Amino acid sequence: MQPEDAIVHQDPTSMDEPAQGAPIVEVRLSAQLSPEATIGKRAFEAKCAECHGADAAGQDGVAPPLIHRIYEPSHHSDEAFQLAVRTGVRAHHWPFGNMPPVEGLTRADVQYIVRYVREVQRENGIN
Repeated sequence: MQPEDAIVHQDPTSMDEPAQGAPIVEVRLSAQLSPEATIGKRAFEAKCAECHGADAAGQDGVAPPLIHRIYEPSHHSDEAFQLAVRTGVRAHHWPFGNMPPVEGLTRADVQYIVRYVREVQRENGIN
């Protein structure tokens, strides 16, 4: 799936562009997260959601969704998330610009965040 193939929240019959900051993809949430993913969700909300949006759905004009096939484990390993947080990421899949490093997260914090993202990805058919 290419970024432009993502399911968008906006009405597909509308000619209007999505509003800046609007979610890019629809995200289904599971009824219950594991304890580790619950910790990760809290860390995600504190450090990642500002850019990647609620439930990692992305934000139009801001940052990509992490609940997307581009970020499936076979393409972006758990270690890729660790590196992104530690060193930042040069833009390569999406037109949002470079991602800066994220201050204030430990390796363990990122492991919990990845657990959260992976559980939500699986709920959305991304394995």
